[in-house]
Order: sequence, then structure tokens, then C-alpha cells
Amino acid sequence: MAQGARPARVGEEIRQELAQIIARDVHDPGVGFLTLTRTKVSPDLQLVRVYYTTIGDDKARRATQQALERATPFLRRQIGARIRLRRVPEIRFEFDRSVEHQDRIEQILIDIAEERRRHPIDDTADETANEAAAGSADADDTAETPDNGDGTPGADR
Repeated sequence: MAQGARPARVGEEIRQELAQIIARDVHDPGVGFLTLTRTKVSPDLQLVRVYYTTIGDDKARRATQQALERATPFLRRQIGARIRLRRVPEIRFEFDRSVEHQDRIEQILIDIAEERRRHPIDDTADETANEAAAGSADADDTAETPDNGDGTPGADR
């Protein structure tokens, strides 16, 4: 379901503020290098899902998730102080897997390009075969249709 204009604006503002707060005010060593990629805000502005990516393996990602969960009450208070909203939304951090999917698709495309480079397709043979097929089709059009001897066309069965 698509977000409306207001939830999208609020989500973008929350993402920008959270990025600044995390970079400047969160001193938890578990929060490694991370990027807030996008936010998704509920239509009633009560919940914001903040999607992030981080560098490292699964262990580092879990450590970052735990550090973000520990920092969530502090982050929510800071958002309440910086952004004027009737009610500060609940914040949930979720790892953004779309970057992993994009990397996988890119790797597949690189593999395909490498395979094509190693085993090029001979287009000239295909063109010659197509021309030969087109020539035989033209010959079929000029050939007379066989008949049954009584003037009616015969069936090719």
C-alpha cells in the first residue's frame, strides 16, 4: 500500500534526524558503520520502520541491531525534541535486505556478461540461416500448388 504525502515527509525528516543523532550522539560501540536507507511510516504516524544497512558479517549485523534496540528510547526522545509532532512514533529498526538483493542481481549480470565474453554467439551463422530460410519461403510462394488432377488443390498430408 502506498504511503500518503504526509507520512512520506515525516518519514524522510525522521530518517535525516536519526542519521544525525546516531552519528553525533550515540556512543554505543555496537553501532558500527551504518546507513539509514529508508523509512516507512504508518498512515496514522504511530509507527516508523527505519531500514538500515551496515558493513560486516552476520555477527556485526546482530551487534548493530542490538545496539540500535538499546538506543531506541534515547533516539525516540531526541526525535520528540527535534520534530514537532503530536505524538512521537514508535521506532523499529529493520535490516534492509534490498541492497543484498541488488548486489546479487548485479553479480548475476556480471557473470552473464563474462560468460558471453568467453563464449560469444556467432551472429553471422544465424543471419545466413535466416536468409536461407527466407529464400526458401519465397520459392514456396512461386511454386505451383499441386492438384488432384481434377483442378482442385491437393492436400499436403
